[in-house]
Amino acid sequence: MMRRFQLLLLTLASISAFAAQPFRPDPLKSGLEFSGAEVRALYQDDFSSPAMLWTTRGEKLWNEPAGTSQKSCASCHQDARTRMKGVSAKYPKVDRGTAQLTNIEGRVNQCRTQNQQAEPLRYDSDELLALTAYVGLQSRGQAVNVTIDAQNRRNFERGRDMFFTRMGQMNLACTHCHDRNFGRKLLNDTVSQGHSNPYPAYRLEWQTMGSLHRRLRACFFGVRAEMPASGSQDLLDLELFLAWRAQGLKVETPGVRK
Repeated sequence: MMRRFQLLLLTLASISAFAAQPFRPDPLKSGLEFSGAEVRALYQDDFSSPAMLWTTRGEKLWNEPAGTSQKSCASCHQDARTRMKGVSAKYPKVDRGTAQLTNIEGRVNQCRTQNQQAEPLRYDSDELLALTAYVGLQSRGQAVNVTIDAQNRRNFERGRDMFFTRMGQMNLACTHCHDRNFGRKLLNDTVSQGHSNPYPAYRLEWQTMGSLHRRLRACFFGVRAEMPASGSQDLLDLELFLAWRAQGLKVETPGVRK
């Protein structure tokens, strides 16, 4: 009797552990695979991609002195093509100095305020998009590879919970579109798996570059839910979960999407 009870407990524990595991699509597919031929062609040709205009500006800003210190990004980090290679593939991550979860946008602004004595750049400003796109470009083709550990476990869990929680007047969660219905049509668009690997990205519907947080806020708007502010803790936590969910996909920054 005791043996059967122990086996039952082990079985229940196994079921609970399995249920607690966040869902990840299999096989993983980049949003580019759900895009039309025009979008894929734009992304694959750097000379035609409008997103590359921002990386060109980002390279200029990287080497341009800023703030009262008159230091440039290159003053500390030298050549981005070597020193920034693989960096964005590991973000968001917990900053050692502040012990807070941060993304590339936050890291750029931290460098500006602490090292350059300059004002932080506004989220989705052309300058911040240019710098983050330029940094992200140095990781293009590398696998998304965030670390989930004791430092960011709580952030990860909050982001996971947000992904699976129904919200807004539409009473939908992220998972309803991007896990259960990817590949199906929503009006004239094909629903993707909702990965974050191309951002910041140029979207044809925006006719400009935009951050991941801008895209997430658009989803909140779409389900008629209250929109968290760009750079907020909620969106940072969700960004971490999405990065984990995209583990193994290649960084496509700067991406192009419809």
